[in-house]
Order: sequence, then C-alpha cells, then structure tokens
Amino acid sequence: MSFDRARVLVFTMMTLSSVAVLAQETSYVQTQDLVYAQPHGIGLLMDVFVPKGDKNGLAIIDIMSGAWHSDRGKIKDHTRSQTFQIFCQKGYTVFAIRPGSITKFGALEMRDNMNVGIRWVKDHAKEYGIDPDRLGLTGASAGGHLASLTALTAHDETTADGKKATTGDTRVKAVAVFFPPTDFLTYGKTPESPNGSERLRQIARRLAYPDRMTEPSTDELIQLLTKISPAQLVTEKAPPFLLVHGDADPVVPLQQSEVLMDALKKAGIPVELVVKKGGGHAWLTIHEEVQTIGDWFDKHLKD
Repeated sequence: MSFDRARVLVFTMMTLSSVAVLAQETSYVQTQDLVYAQPHGIGLLMDVFVPKGDKNGLAIIDIMSGAWHSDRGKIKDHTRSQTFQIFCQKGYTVFAIRPGSITKFGALEMRDNMNVGIRWVKDHAKEYGIDPDRLGLTGASAGGHLASLTALTAHDETTADGKKATTGDTRVKAVAVFFPPTDFLTYGKTPESPNGSERLRQIARRLAYPDRMTEPSTDELIQLLTKISPAQLVTEKAPPFLLVHGDADPVVPLQQSEVLMDALKKAGIPVELVVKKGGGHAWLTIHEEVQTIGDWFDKHLKD
C-alpha cells in the first residue's frame, strides 16, 4: 500500500469519529497560517494552538506532513486525532508547523525548513510564555520521519570551541512520534540493496536527490539514503524518544521503529516503544496513544 493510499484510508477512518470530536468544546484558541519562513519566495506556514485554560509554560511542535505533503488537510487529520485538544488540555502551546511538500522540497530541505520553524518558536518564546529550552517535537508517518531527522541532526547554539553557531540552536528536549520511516537502507525485515528496489528508488529520487538529472551510483545512493535515515544518524547527543507503532502497519513496517530504538539504545539514549496490537497506519482509537504521548511529555519536559 502506498503512502497516498494510506492517507486516504486514515482520513476515512478518522472521519468516522470526527462528529464526536468536533462536537467538543475546544481547549484552545487557534491562529491559522502564520508565515515563519519564505524559501524560494514560498511562504511556509504554521498554526498555533494556545490553551484556553491554564498554561504550563511549555510547548510541543507538531510536524504537519503525510506522505511528505503538508497541506491544510494534515491540520484536519491531527484535529480528528484530538492531538491539539489533548495537548492544550494539558496546558501545552502547540505549534503545528508545515515544512513544505515533496513536490517542491527534498527531505533535507524539509528538515532545514523545520529548523527555521524551531528557531522561530524559540525566538517568539517570550511572546507565548513558553520555555525555549524545553520543547517537545512530534509527528506521524512522514511527520514522524521529519521529526526524528530534525531532532537527530539538530544544531547546538555553540560550537566545539565555544563560539555561537551561525545556524542557531535547533535542539528539542524530547521527541515522540507515530510510525516513522527511519531507515531507507533496510526498509522491512529483509535488508535489500537500494539499487535493487523500485520502491526505494522512488523514495530516494523524490526525497534524497530531487534535483539530480542522472541516477547516482550505488555508493552515492547509499550515502544519499543514509543522510535522510534517522536510524543511521543517532549520536549520544540525541534527546529521549517515544515511538508508537502498530504491529499490522501495511505502509511503514514496525521494523522501522525497532531499528531506530536499537540505535538509540546503543547510543545510551532513553527510548520507549509502544506497540499497538493490530494497529495499522493509524487506528480509530489513536487519541488514546496521543494521551500517552502527552503524559510522556509531562515526564520529560517538566523536569
């Protein structure tokens, strides 16, 4: 099943329960379509969800991307999953950042767009009454991939010699993601050569080298895929991770969360994996796992 077909399925599943969700009084005030950057003259947008009730002085950045597309439909999907409702009930301010779509940007460009978005949030922390050093990062599917990629390649605000980095500080304190693609070199239980899989070729072409006119060599392709594979990029500087994945996911194998978990454990990074029995690429009761993520952020961001 393709990412696009899976998105249609998820949309249909969420629609079945959307009437009850929309009937709830929202726990937030929503500001739509704030421009946080303009690469290539293209406005990159975010929505901000501010709690109506007590604020806890903390924020969660939610990456709006499905099949590496970031149209407003992703905001609706996360509304149906009660993401903003649950997080804002807990007092979190939520920044729903749209990093651009695969039709224009490669994975590393989307990662760079996310870095700009994170810096925007930190620069406006005082305005929203949040702590810029205690940000949570989340996302689902392609959004989970970009969240993991962004967090694991984050820029520190200081360099090794103590000087301030020109890129700014893009670190977050904790990451919690749903069913993320994490390793394009071993996608599934059976490792396969990148040159031998048409599926991996398509992913690589659109995400890893969107502007190239010619096919890279096998060695070049491996290098390109490595650069967009979070599981290949783990270091001892990584933040704590929570991974949530269904064991019946037909689109992103559970193995993708397992391989990232193994890499994080090897680096000594705290990591938890919640396996949803019978869970596909999203499920009707996913709001329960959103609540689990909210509780996990409470533990890791309030310290």
